[in-house]
Amino acid sequence: MSTPAGGAPNTEPLPEVSDWWTTAVSRIRPGEILLRGYPVEQLIGQVSFPDMIWLMVRGDLPTRAQSQLLEAALVASVDHGPQAPSIAAARMAATCGLGLNSVMATGVNLLGDVHGGAGQQCMQLLADLTQQAGEDGDLDRAAEDLVAAHRSERRHVPGFGHRFHPHDPRRDPLLGQVAQAVKNGDVPGRALQAGTALERALAKGRRRPVPMNIDGVTAIVYSELGFAPEMGRGLFVLSRSVGILAHGWEEKTAGTRIKGPIPRRLLPSYDGSAPRDLRREDPSSQRCP
Repeated sequence: MSTPAGGAPNTEPLPEVSDWWTTAVSRIRPGEILLRGYPVEQLIGQVSFPDMIWLMVRGDLPTRAQSQLLEAALVASVDHGPQAPSIAAARMAATCGLGLNSVMATGVNLLGDVHGGAGQQCMQLLADLTQQAGEDGDLDRAAEDLVAAHRSERRHVPGFGHRFHPHDPRRDPLLGQVAQAVKNGDVPGRALQAGTALERALAKGRRRPVPMNIDGVTAIVYSELGFAPEMGRGLFVLSRSVGILAHGWEEKTAGTRIKGPIPRRLLPSYDGSAPRDLRREDPSSQRCP
């Protein structure tokens, strides 16, 4: 606020200040909350949470088909039990007396490139594959070349195979919804073609196939919906946060204190030096006090 010479204080904000956090996402004023231009009171009770996610990150409300696909992918990814490091860490955090916000942050912060990043990586792979094959190119040939390159470099193809499930139970229902959306003309279908081409290429020459996992199939969903690869990880974090919240609250209400990664009666294996006695060591080898 400035005071012009001989006048009343100027309450108009300086452009440099008011433009500092310029945003198209929301406008907040006394008695007013606009989200992407919509008054929040019009959205409450009329717009689903998946629709709200779409609106906030994309700027417009989705079609019914887009909303259904997004919701299906979000539902499919909510949880994979305490064997998932993010869930286990959140549960341990809950036993240390942390609030739910910190419990959830502990779990979410474990979702990185290795645990939680395969969906984003697969989305990028699908985009690269479709670009390499071209508009009407041979995706199967391009997929075989890509798989061969990964194998020669001993790199894992993200989004395929699962350490726990021979066949991920989330694959078929999600792919079925995408296929129906393609048939109805709601999504283009190129990411679906690329993903299934990769699946065929990975199975070629093997006795057992390497089916898509949840990361691969949600990568197809989010790619078909037009999300950028990095947004795929953000959407996965939103979804998995539900499971992290549920597990964190369950552990918190159980009342257990300081629960470590293994039962108390068990001790981690030790492969270090045998027990030593500093008093018996050669004084010349001892460090100066």
